[in-house]
Amino acid sequence: MALSLSGFLAACGGDDGGGSGDESSGSSETWRMVTEEVDGQVQYEYAQEFADRINEKTDGQITIEPYEFGGLGNETDQVEQLETGAVEMAVMSPGFTGNMVKEGQLFALHFLFPDSVEQTQEVLNNSEALNTDLREKYEEHGITPLAYWTEGAMQWTSSGTAIESPSDFEGFKMRTQTSPLILESYRTYGADPQSMSWGELYTALDRDTVEGQENPIFFIGDASFHEVQDYMTISNHNNYVAMTTVNSDWYDGLDEEMQSTIDETVEEMQEWVFEEQKSQNEEWLQTIKEDEENPTEIIELTEEQREAFRSEAMDVRDFYRSEVSTVDGEILDKLEQEITDITGAETGESSGEEGSESEEDSDSEE
Repeated sequence: MALSLSGFLAACGGDDGGGSGDESSGSSETWRMVTEEVDGQVQYEYAQEFADRINEKTDGQITIEPYEFGGLGNETDQVEQLETGAVEMAVMSPGFTGNMVKEGQLFALHFLFPDSVEQTQEVLNNSEALNTDLREKYEEHGITPLAYWTEGAMQWTSSGTAIESPSDFEGFKMRTQTSPLILESYRTYGADPQSMSWGELYTALDRDTVEGQENPIFFIGDASFHEVQDYMTISNHNNYVAMTTVNSDWYDGLDEEMQSTIDETVEEMQEWVFEEQKSQNEEWLQTIKEDEENPTEIIELTEEQREAFRSEAMDVRDFYRSEVSTVDGEILDKLEQEITDITGAETGESSGEEGSESEEDSDSEE
């Protein structure tokens, strides 16, 4: 369905502040959408598909220009650009907003979300704690999350030491995002966490500046981290969650019809991006397994081994409630109850399912 933009464009003054649209005709707008990843990776592919759908729905009157990581700075630069309105839209991960929106650090808690990636996405789609309560916290800083979605289960890679028990992290130089809670999570295991942008990570791993990192499998493979790491531990200790976000003032200034078109497209994209990340994670797992030039030993943790990490990770939730949360952990408490309602198991406990995406993939491909 084509969308009439005459009222919207008149209200916004044609292309002012929107980008490089056709100002003389007053018939087009260009918006910028930054991502934390590069062409071919999940976030960028999401942004490109989102742009294509909006362009089609508006008969070409709206062009969204996706930016790869680095195109407008690093991850923290992009957060600032969205907050100030320098860009209209962004795909970002809460790990790089942790110092700004304290409550968003809950995504860093290990073993919080279900083992099943499908159930995790169900939580992200339907959680009132996230889509209402946490959204309001971001809006206090001029950022509106329109959706949360998983890029897949997180795995560990390492050099020198295979990560199979919490003691293997003792003194281990672990790269993390800038979230204080992520740093605390690895200190709990005894690691020496060091935050840095992923643009610096390959070189840091190659030079042993850091010894390991965490990411979904597709990202580990596409960024070639496995080439400079000895081991990949299938831990499924967390999910890499991304957010589709907009500058709040810009979004609120759109007419209802345009907001509805954006919201509708965001909702449509939830299923699309789930299938995209699943496909990329499956394909890259197989590629890493078959890479004879850069062999990586793949270690699949047993449920007993995962339980050892889960047990230690539970203390970090108390740290979150007492040292991080500005609302005494109310959003986390609500989210935990929502997860329990969906899975039938208390958060932090194994669901007893073989539903984790990466575990299923490993079993079927060996």
